[in-house]
Amino acid sequence: MNDPLSQIITLLEPRAVLSSIISGAGPWGVRYSDLGQPSFGVVLEGSCRLVVDGMEAITLQAGDFLLMPSTPGFILSGFEPVTPVPIDAKLTSTSADEIRYGTPNVPPDVRLLGSKFDFNSPNAALLISLLPEMVLMRGVERLCVLVQLVNEESNEQRLGRDLVLMRLVEVLMIEALRCASSEHAPPGLLRGLADPRIALSIRQMHAAIGRAWTMAQLAKEASLSRSAFYERFSRVVGMPPMEYLLAWRMAVAKDLLHRQDISIAEVAERVGYGSASSFSTAFSRCVGKPPGHYARESRYAWQS
Repeated sequence: MNDPLSQIITLLEPRAVLSSIISGAGPWGVRYSDLGQPSFGVVLEGSCRLVVDGMEAITLQAGDFLLMPSTPGFILSGFEPVTPVPIDAKLTSTSADEIRYGTPNVPPDVRLLGSKFDFNSPNAALLISLLPEMVLMRGVERLCVLVQLVNEESNEQRLGRDLVLMRLVEVLMIEALRCASSEHAPPGLLRGLADPRIALSIRQMHAAIGRAWTMAQLAKEASLSRSAFYERFSRVVGMPPMEYLLAWRMAVAKDLLHRQDISIAEVAERVGYGSASSFSTAFSRCVGKPPGHYARESRYAWQS
């Protein structure tokens, strides 16, 4: 699969989706604490104000879709000045009833569907660093339909529910992120894939991770000189090309060691190392422990 975005989302393995309807009326405001895990939401009707930590305030309107891969703290409110009520985001759970803030028993000024979930990946922190802090899309009907399907599935106990939810969230994230891919995106994978030259080299790295790539070869794939390629890749992706390649190799290696009972030598070959010893040295330097030790710990944690 020569699709870097799909590969990264698949490797993240989203799971454990919890959804709820939130509405507000009159003077209201809540401050959610830093969640540290992914979330998304869609405005079903009306409008409200959102202030994410470290960002400027924005107005959310009906049809807006929001994705935050790591969900920092944020304030959600109406447009009247209020002191936000603090809420521990990690303690909130799914609710069959609508969560109402502000004035009860009156038509809401806004209704939102919010969902949070987990990434079942040992590489979550690394892979999330390649994605934008926040994705806001407006009027994309496909995203709204996907969110509604996630909500329906999460609130029913059908056979295959967990697998269906995982696949729905994978599709939803890919759809949102590819819509957000542009040359104006912050440095990261989306901006890299929006750059025609840099995208060629990224796709080649992902398609042939086991190849012994050099800077010159990657620059040739992008039809750039070595110096121009290095500067352009570093600027749009946010890290040098060989550092990106190393990060992706280690992410794939950790996933293989976590999920498959294969030898260190086979993992080394799959991710582009000429010997098990050279791979072990690189892995230990990046991860902080030898691959054999990591594999034993990871499998034990997964089974327990």
